[in-house]
Amino acid sequence: MESTILLILTALGLGLGWFVCRRRCLKVQHKLNTTIVEINRLKVSVDTEDDRREAHQQSLINSMLEGVLLLDSEGRVRAVNDSLLRMFQLAPDLKGKTLMEGFRLRELVEVNNRLRTELHVSGIEIELPGLELRTIEINASSFLNRESERQGSIFTFHDTTRLKKLENTRREFVANVSHELRTPLTLIKGFVETLIDGAKNDPIVTTRFLGTINKHTDRLTVLIEDLLTISKLESAPVTLNARAISIFTAVQEVFEDLRSSAENRRISLINGVEEHLECWGDGARLQQVLFNLIENAIKYGRIQGKVTVFCRVLSAEFLDISVCDDGPGIPAEAKERVFERFYRVDKARSRDQGGTGLGLSIVKHIVLAHGGEVWVESQPGILTAFHFTLPLAKRV
Repeated sequence: MESTILLILTALGLGLGWFVCRRRCLKVQHKLNTTIVEINRLKVSVDTEDDRREAHQQSLINSMLEGVLLLDSEGRVRAVNDSLLRMFQLAPDLKGKTLMEGFRLRELVEVNNRLRTELHVSGIEIELPGLELRTIEINASSFLNRESERQGSIFTFHDTTRLKKLENTRREFVANVSHELRTPLTLIKGFVETLIDGAKNDPIVTTRFLGTINKHTDRLTVLIEDLLTISKLESAPVTLNARAISIFTAVQEVFEDLRSSAENRRISLINGVEEHLECWGDGARLQQVLFNLIENAIKYGRIQGKVTVFCRVLSAEFLDISVCDDGPGIPAEAKERVFERFYRVDKARSRDQGGTGLGLSIVKHIVLAHGGEVWVESQPGILTAFHFTLPLAKRV
């Protein structure tokens, strides 16, 4: 009997102990689950904050016009902006890659290696090959933690191609202008000094020298006028006093102005424009375009040849006007360059004829201001035709 009671009490004690342990285990398990949930919540919060910070960082660098590249301490890509991807024509999956894997440019690796001993590297220029050679300027800096340990680096990329072109254009322009001005001024000064030294006492020599001085003075005047015109055309948007213009009448007026020049070379001027055709544009500017093209055709065309102006409806919106001569023509390699400032196919002949090398460049600027295009077709020894398009008057 006593043993039975003892067994019952033992069983009750064990049951009570198990119940208490079970309850405690459940409490511990609940606390553990709560802790895990809280840890997961904090982790999600941290991850969300990191994602938000990374998204904010990405939006900041994407707002920059310059290309931006962020590297970690191991030299792997942390972030790039859209400008850089466009600049190098890269896919956006660069994160985690090394510079050589992502860009295939040894120059970038060398800059990053320099940052291990220098805090800043600036003014590094590289050239990117392609359909058109581009120049990129690179500036880079290391960023450090509080213990002055290198945590990574930031690169900025600036496309200086246009600046380089403008610098070269300015340098060439100054050199060309200086040369064009120096030649007639040197000749004028030489003839004046000769007259002063005694040649003025010979009426025949004096007359000949003064005629040459007058010729080169006229050349300087034309050059300066062309320089002022092209400077005005390039420095600001061209203001057009647009109206409906009769192409036939405009051509006839230019023919009258150049009649004596054509007669001196026994060149026939033919107006092949239909009288009803009208364009929409600036009358004075159109006269300038026609004058330059027809004058060139007379100067460089064949003696006893002919200069013809044609006009046809190109589309529902534009007219195609062409000035043709039967002179020696233009070589194929020069067709794309004849509209450049100071470019001459035959430099010696052009200067002898009094050309400044700016006329076709002026033509191009005026036609583009009207929304048209200009180009040249040539068969050496047979035909040269300068074409330009202008809006139809009925379009407006």
